[in-house]
Formats: sequence, structure tokens, C-alpha cells
Amino acid sequence: MGKPKRKYESGAATAYITRNKAVRKLQLSIADFRRLCILKGIYPQEPKHKKVVGKGSTAPKTYYYSKDIKFLAHEPIIGKFRDLKHFVKKLRKAVVKGNDSAAQRLRANKPKYSLDHIVRERYPSFTDALRDLEDCLSMCFLFATFPKTNVTHLDFIHLCRRLTVEFLHYVIASRSLRKVFISIKGIYLQAEVHGEKTTWIVPHRVGYSHPTDVDYKIMQTFVEFYTTLLGFVNYKLFHTINLHYPPKLELDTNEDHVPHSKKTKKPDRFAEREAMEERLAAMTQSLKTIDAGGGEDEVELDEFSTSELDDPDRIEQAKLEAEKLKKFQNLFAGLKFFLNREVPREILVFIIRSFGGEVSWDFTVAVGSTYPETDEKITHQIVDRPNIQKQFLSRYYVQPQWLFDCVNARLLLPMEDYFPGATLPPHLSPFVEEGEGDYIPPEKQQLINRQRGLDSGVGEEESESEEEELEGEVKGDSGSGEEDEEQESEDDEEEENSGDSEEENVTPPKATKRKREQADTEIKKRKSEDEAQNISNMSVEAGKIEVEDKERKLQRQLAEEKRLAEMMIPKKKKRLYHKIMFAKKKKTQEARKLKEKRDAIDKAAKKERKKARYFQE
Repeated sequence: MGKPKRKYESGAATAYITRNKAVRKLQLSIADFRRLCILKGIYPQEPKHKKVVGKGSTAPKTYYYSKDIKFLAHEPIIGKFRDLKHFVKKLRKAVVKGNDSAAQRLRANKPKYSLDHIVRERYPSFTDALRDLEDCLSMCFLFATFPKTNVTHLDFIHLCRRLTVEFLHYVIASRSLRKVFISIKGIYLQAEVHGEKTTWIVPHRVGYSHPTDVDYKIMQTFVEFYTTLLGFVNYKLFHTINLHYPPKLELDTNEDHVPHSKKTKKPDRFAEREAMEERLAAMTQSLKTIDAGGGEDEVELDEFSTSELDDPDRIEQAKLEAEKLKKFQNLFAGLKFFLNREVPREILVFIIRSFGGEVSWDFTVAVGSTYPETDEKITHQIVDRPNIQKQFLSRYYVQPQWLFDCVNARLLLPMEDYFPGATLPPHLSPFVEEGEGDYIPPEKQQLINRQRGLDSGVGEEESESEEEELEGEVKGDSGSGEEDEEQESEDDEEEENSGDSEEENVTPPKATKRKREQADTEIKKRKSEDEAQNISNMSVEAGKIEVEDKERKLQRQLAEEKRLAEMMIPKKKKRLYHKIMFAKKKKTQEARKLKEKRDAIDKAAKKERKKARYFQE
């Protein structure tokens, strides 16, 4: 017989360890333990049976996996934490004693550590790093907007700013921006990086004070790791599209732009670097490539061959999608924009440049303007004021939302709704995708129709009939009782006349037979005459090429495949299929009710507006 196992010596009781035990085992302070766990990606766990794990106790405790703590015990960075602890003690002692030379020597020899090995350990492949890039970008963009305070270090703020600008330059060069959306939290952006969809938030540029209920030390620990990760990712991304890293501008720095110090009259290295960073942050110029040639124009789409895909329909569909993507990536190609002072400059420059447009602003606003406001080639000026004193007839004046809506719609929308002072249409989120049978708002349906090339406007006849009905209602409300009596008498006379005419039209059956025979003979005569004319006027005309809509053909094929798949469902699963279809029908009914409700509200509002307009006239 084997040795019997005692209680709480196996299973879940040994799989977990409390935080206090883990801290004692690693011989670290709680702050260092928390920092180490963040850097290594180890988080607390919630056991299923707390009483078993707590060995009979149900007191609230923080638990970790025992294997994770054993894994942390071999981390070389723990030694660096202990060296830093000793460094702080020695430095404090030297400062208290007033030994400035010792304090200066200690600061110069401050122990440093690198997180490169942790990044390589947590992300074995580049794809793994791209999949975990969303939180990294959101945190770095947030930290880049912080002001310098006693809780946020200036070095981390500058580093986050530099890395985020580099990532934006990659998105511009690779034309990988896909969606943009303005919300209360910030501006949501989505880019397709090496086939992975990455979504992050850029906070609004507003002045604010730091909230007091946030632990900035924990945030700074996350940022410390995320900056290392983003540096690795930027290096790899820049080299995949043949760009220098760190990035360099295509135009060479002239001597006029290089600052000089007063004493030596030589280029000031720090001022030169600062000027270069400002021009990079402007994002109006292209980046320098490693080989000769432009980096942005060399990004081409893959060509599909029959050897790669066996199904010709899939090849055709892939080609159509590639053509659409290429057209979308050059949405603003050939357009020149000018930004007014009041609009958010950085995000608009990023959007315009990501889709092939040119952009500039007044040179007094910031560094990086490329052409003045008086340039006659400017096609659009982005303004956010209701009235503009000086206007040029050769350009359009639109509000910033037009750019966001054009990107989400993947086409250039009409600019009448976005003129200065106009009431803007609703800003629809591109991240909401309605399924089959879901309620689609009329604004979204109008946009979908416009994307498909259908007529989304209301017909003129319907609007005219609505106006006539409205005028009739208004006149009926404002008319006197005498006019109502006259109308009633006229209606009675018309009814009597119509009754007499109906009696006259009634003919005996013999007369109707004769009329039918006469009509048949007349039709035959006309047909014979038309045939004779066609024979005499015969001529040869040039044939017309029938344009085949490939997209519609693919949609028909997909619909046919779906129908055949429904027919091939086995009897055992038919009941489940009917349940799913019943749920879909219910969904469509709810969507129809919502649509009817919205139509009724819109119709009532339109009538009220037209009534008000009618009385004003």
C-alpha cells in the first residue's frame, strides 16, 4: 500500500499560493512584486473552491498560481530591483550628509535594466506582438498627452510621443487605416497591420488636471513595458516597407533650418534634434527609404493566380476586393486640403495623408506647413466656424466631420450637408455591423444604397404630392364654413354626373361584341402596317458590349449556394434550423416595427417643418 495523502497536500490546495507567501518567497516588497508581475504578464487568479484552497478558511485573499511564482523566482530582473533598492539607500545617505560629489557619482552609476528579454519571452513571434498591440497603443497615446507633473516623468512622455508618431508614419506610408470614429472618450482608429485589425483610442487634446484616484505608478510600469514593445514593433514594421528606422525625412536638412549656438556658431545638436522631431510630428512629408525610390508608391497589392486558389469564383472575388481596397486607399488622391486654426490639426493630417491627400495650414500655427492659404490648387478648406469672412471661389469649405464620414463610407460624400454653419448629419459608428434582420437606421440605409450605387433620395413626385396634401390640409384648416358647403355641393353634383355617365356607358351585349370585333380588326391592320414599315426601314447597327456586373453575379452564386445548403440539412437538424429561422423572423418583425415607428416620427416632423415654412411664406 502507498502512503496515504494528507488533507490539503495535493490538488487545488497546492496549485495556488497567497500574495503574502509569494512576496516572502521572492524576498521582494509589495511594490516591487506588483511591478514584476506587470512586466512578466502574471495576474491574480480566482480559485473555484476557496475553502479548499484556503485550507478551511474563506477569508478574502489574493491568490496566484504556484507555478507562476516558481517561474518568477528565476527572473534576472529581480537582482536589478535589489540593486536599485541599495542605490536609493546610498543616495539618500549621501544627500543627508551633504556629500555632493558622492551623490553625483552615485547618480552617474545608477543601475539600469532592459526589458528586451521579457518582450521576446512574452511574444515569441511578430504576429503575437501585433495581436496584443491595442492596449499598448491606447496607453502610449494617452501618456503622450499628459503634462509634466510630479507623478508623470517627462522622459516617458517624450518617449511615448516619439513612438506614437513613428507608428502613425507607418500607417500613412502603408495606407493601412480603415475606420475612424469620434466619441466622448476620444477618437477611435482602426488599422490593418499585416492582416491583423488593430483598434486604439487617441484622446482629445484638452487641458485637464490629473485625477487623484488613479495609481500613476502602476500606469508608468505598464508604459515602461509598452514602450519597449512598441519600439520593437516599429522597427520591424518600418523595415517591412523599406523605410529607415529611426525615421528620416525625404528632404535633406538645409543649413538655414539648422539652429546654431551663439558662442561656437556650430549646429546645436539638441536644437537640431528637436526641430527634426517637430517636423516628423507634422506628418506632411514622406519618409526616406533605404533603397532608391519612394516608399509610399512601392506598396503594391498581391496578384492572385490560379495556382494559389483553385476556385475561379474565389479568385474573382479576391480581385474585386483588391480593386476596391486600392480605390479606398487613394480616396483623397489628387486633393489638396488647407486646415483652419480651430480644427484638430494632428488627427486630420493623419487621416488625409493616410488616403493620399496633401494638407497644409498657416505657418504661424505649427512647424511643417507646405503651402500657403492663397494657393489656387487647394480644393478643400476644413473650417469649424459658422461664418468665414474671406472665401475663395475655387475651393469647397467643409466641416471636419466630412473627412471622417467619407472614410467610413469609403467614398466621397456630397458636401452640401457639411458646409459651414449647416446642421451636420448623424455621425454613424463604423464598428457597428448590422446582421441579417437587424434594424438599420434610415441614415445607414441611405449610406448603404449610396455605396451600392442606388438612388437613395426621395422621389420628386412623392415630395410634390406631400406638399399638395399639406397645402390642402392647411387650406382646409384655414377655410371658412361657406367654402366647405360649396365644396360639398360641388362633390354632390360630381357624384350625380358620374352616375349619369355610368348609366350611359352601359350597352347591350350585342353592341359590345361588335365593338370588340372592330377593335380586333383595327389592331391587326396596325400590326401589318408596322411590319411593313420595319421591313422597309431595316438597317445594320453597331453592336453594344454588355457590361457584366461581376459583384452581382457573385452575390447570386452565394445566394444559390446558401439555398442548396439549406436543402441539404439533415432531418435531425431541421428542427434546430427552423428554430433559428423563427428567431430571425421575430428579429425582422421587431426591426420592421422600429422602422415604422421611426418613419412615423420622421413624417410628423417633416409635416411640422413644412407647415411652419408655409406659414412663414
